[in-house]
Amino acid sequence: MSPTEGSPAAADTLVLIPALNEQATVAEVVHSAREALGCDVLVIDDGSDDDTAAQAVGAGAMVVRHPFNLGVGGAIRTGMRVASDQGRRFVLQLDADGQHEPLEAKRLLDRVVVDGADLAVGSRFGNAAYDVSWGRRTMMRLLARTISRRIGVRIDDTTSGFRAFGPAAVAEFRRDYPTEYLSDTVEALLLAHDAGFTIVVEPVQMHPRQGGVPSSGRTRSAVRLLRLWLVILIHPVRAERRRRAADEP
Repeated sequence: MSPTEGSPAAADTLVLIPALNEQATVAEVVHSAREALGCDVLVIDDGSDDDTAAQAVGAGAMVVRHPFNLGVGGAIRTGMRVASDQGRRFVLQLDADGQHEPLEAKRLLDRVVVDGADLAVGSRFGNAAYDVSWGRRTMMRLLARTISRRIGVRIDDTTSGFRAFGPAAVAEFRRDYPTEYLSDTVEALLLAHDAGFTIVVEPVQMHPRQGGVPSSGRTRSAVRLLRLWLVILIHPVRAERRRRAADEP
């Protein structure tokens, strides 16, 4: 059963929206998600210095405020803990800038609620109208090939933050979720694979940012991208250490 208003799945589902200085768009995202899905919405205000929290509350969302910025991954971990503490079995992640279409989210949720996947990733490349620069698309394709080989699943949009999580993923990621920029999407796929999760991809429609400005400029993004490649390179070593630690009495 898809999570529609009044259904058991809707009561079991929490829509999670990480937000940093998104006062221009967060209210519309919250309103659209509540209307399309009939689910409760939680906004993690990740250290905003604008009216993000007030706009989210006014639109009907629950809000948790970080006193300072922890990054998207830190916001997601907080959201997973809230979801778990509330007894929610499913989590849907939406961006606060309006790029993700809540009506498309039903298909993502079906993959975890109905099909039993642990993690469903929305791919913007199922939409021929979605346009990115040549350089960005090239890097995204390289990441996609690298991660797909690592996890044995073809993922053509590894940086997508449009995702649905099943019960096992919610339980796992409340304890351990990468907090660094890009790691919150790309490294999370590696961790999901390490945990033995079923990962699926669902083509979705995405929009350009509907307002506000990105939190990372080009220089900072380049530095973080370099860090991500280092994380990918050493991940097998870190994964082996975690396995050994888990096996120790």
